[in-house]
Amino acid sequence: MTDRRRALGRAAEAYAATYLQRRGYEIVARNWRCTAGELDLIARDGAVLVFVEVRASRLDITRAIESIGPVKQRRLAALAQHYLTAHAPEPPDWRIDVLALAWNNGTWQIHHLRAAVGE
Repeated sequence: MTDRRRALGRAAEAYAATYLQRRGYEIVARNWRCTAGELDLIARDGAVLVFVEVRASRLDITRAIESIGPVKQRRLAALAQHYLTAHAPEPPDWRIDVLALAWNNGTWQIHHLRAAVGE
């Protein structure tokens, strides 16, 4: 991964966290890692625990949305289960959201897909 792409990803994740907080979400963790991989953001939306995958593109938002294929979806569901096993003796209600972002003309375009990945 190039430094430019890594910088875009970090900026997108920071913007995504701010976006969620402005909508009343509480950020629980950023870049949570385990042996199976990494979850970008973990947040609370009221009583619901939300695992958030942030996808960014310099080209257009459609490309960011389409980058969540079946393999990535299964991996996100497995990562959510790892987190719940490690942190929640009684698993709360939870879902996996995707925040797709595109950097256009000096501003972020964002599309929030709630419950984008099935359990």
